[in-house]
Amino acid sequence: MAIDRVKTYFRQYGMEEKVKEFDVSSATVELAAQALSCEPARIAKTLSFMVDGHAILIVAAGDVKIDNHKYKEQFHAKAKMLSPEEAETLVGHAVGGVCPFAVNEGVTVYLDESLKRFETVFPACGSSNSAIELTIPELEKYSQCEGWVDVGKGC
Repeated sequence: MAIDRVKTYFRQYGMEEKVKEFDVSSATVELAAQALSCEPARIAKTLSFMVDGHAILIVAAGDVKIDNHKYKEQFHAKAKMLSPEEAETLVGHAVGGVCPFAVNEGVTVYLDESLKRFETVFPACGSSNSAIELTIPELEKYSQCEGWVDVGKGC
């Protein structure tokens, strides 16, 4: 299971105990916020796209949507989200648990500027009932992101 891959990934940093698993679903921003008793904006949702034949992930605050114009300026392509099947195959995590940790080789991770307004955020951990609380510097480190982008709107 993908959550086991994520726990193994965090074990190398002594962080696996920080992974939370819930008795309820955290597959959507709203459900994750309820499970964590936090505001939806602090859920770090991971969105999967196809750019030039490669999967990319954009981690954004829970209250933003992708701004198509900004996305096209950043990636020189139309925003095309992966289907649930493509996400699981190409990224290594099923929709509802997609996260920027322990992803398949060749997947590039970007963090959206919308996250910078928070001290800590909660990304998923590979399953539809998991999350981890990370500071923004920790998210940068453990996601092994390529960099920051500004492709969100609505925050």
